[in-house]
Amino acid sequence: MNATVEGIEAHLAGLESVWEGGMREVYAYYRQHAAPAVALAAAMVETAMELQTTGGRPPDPPRLLIGDLCLARASRLLAETRDQRLQIGFARAVEHVAS
Repeated sequence: MNATVEGIEAHLAGLESVWEGGMREVYAYYRQHAAPAVALAAAMVETAMELQTTGGRPPDPPRLLIGDLCLARASRLLAETRDQRLQIGFARAVEHVAS
């Protein structure tokens, strides 16, 4: 999946390592079912949860910060959709996984 063709490359600045490390495949899966921005937000949330969950141990600071960056970018992408139900759905999913 080409980030330039999809128009999402600007949202990936600083996240190239996680994009190449598996987020690209997660995005491709979600892209089959959603618009590029929503698919990218979903991939970012899933990646953030993976980065911040390390089997009971606190994640190391770089992983935590990259995960936070993924969540912040996902939040911005969802805000741009102006779909409150979608935003609430994502928030509930994150809360569920984080609890």
